[in-house]
Amino acid sequence: MTQVKHFKMRNIDVCLSSEGTEVILATSSDEKHPPENIIDGNPETFWTTTGMFPQEFIICFHKHVRIERLLIQSYFVRTLRIEKSTSKEPVDFEQWIERDLVHTEGQLQNEEIMARDGHATYLRFIIVSAFDHFASVHSVSAEGIAVSNLS
Repeated sequence: MTQVKHFKMRNIDVCLSSEGTEVILATSSDEKHPPENIIDGNPETFWTTTGMFPQEFIICFHKHVRIERLLIQSYFVRTLRIEKSTSKEPVDFEQWIERDLVHTEGQLQNEEIMARDGHATYLRFIIVSAFDHFASVHSVSAEGIAVSNLS
């Protein structure tokens, strides 16, 4: 009799740059606080907007992923919209999640989102409005698994 072993696929943070993920677009950039800081895994670094809203950034996974949970750490973000695409190029985005965040004076906003239908190759994060002239995103974590490579 042969025994079959079942391996549960382990969820990882598919948003980390160490997983091959990139920020391919950001509407504003400060050389001291570049958009790559969002996915570097370091809670001390961040990306900052430069006034005027909406502001956005796009994360590319370079593979198809299934996201089960998102965690966004930010300052002064009022309304956040997240769109996703399963295309090979950053096109055909569909609205996925929209949240009004709570203003937290002097501490990070920690917004946890349990994801439904979280299949994506790209995520577009749009800061629709903010509580101040500037907002910052310290990290985006996406707990999930890589489903397949882009073919």
